[in-house]
Amino acid sequence: MGSYAGYLVETFVTLLAVCGLAFVVLYGARKLGVGRPRGPVELVGQLPLDARRQIYLVKVGTQVIIVGSSEAGFTKLGEMSAAEVAALPENPSSSGTPFSEVFARVLGGSGKGGS
Repeated sequence: MGSYAGYLVETFVTLLAVCGLAFVVLYGARKLGVGRPRGPVELVGQLPLDARRQIYLVKVGTQVIIVGSSEAGFTKLGEMSAAEVAALPENPSSSGTPFSEVFARVLGGSGKGGS
């Protein structure tokens, strides 16, 4: 019975050591900024259409790319300049502009829509 208790104590101490090491590594990585976004890519906005489909506005440098997401993957819907996006109302439904009109402006305004 004594060796069984020794195995339990050894297992418990090893588990505590592994958890402590994981905490130190994750805390250090967080302090160093590992996993934080860097560079010229920024998510400007998103619109969930249903549980598996969304539209994203992704700013890359001075361009904003409109991307559709579904279970089939990502599709580029269009692009426009960041200045054009800044000119759009922050919340189209509260300003009286329907989403379909804003979306049509986004796709039709750049002339670069499609895949």
